[in-house]
Amino acid sequence: QVQLVESGGGLVQAGVSLRLSCAASGRTFSSYAMGWFRQAPGKGREFVAAIRSGGSPDYADSVKGRFTISRDNAKNTVYLQMNSLKPEDTAVYYCAAASDASGSYYLLRRLTVYDYWGQGTQVTVSS
Repeated sequence: QVQLVESGGGLVQAGVSLRLSCAASGRTFSSYAMGWFRQAPGKGREFVAAIRSGGSPDYADSVKGRFTISRDNAKNTVYLQMNSLKPEDTAVYYCAAASDASGSYYLLRRLTVYDYWGQGTQVTVSS
């Protein structure tokens, strides 16, 4: 079992930056692919960004060029740097871990590939 704890959310104005953190338990963090998803009120959980164990990233089109996912294996932490925030970015952001991400290039965009999920952190962007 892996525990994930997100932090760094908040209420900000449009155009501002935030950095979300996801701290993971366990000694096998470096072997996990990590993802960020978000869920707005009344909507389903959608893919935001993912990073493989080797560091290769993938982004949703809606955040490409604005968000950056990174990881620090020594700290068992994955980050989501969010720049130029827009009101449509408002959502609860969830961190997730996948123990086996082998497969197609876009595998990490699927909810079902992830084995563990954090509790979520609220990001609210006002206009």
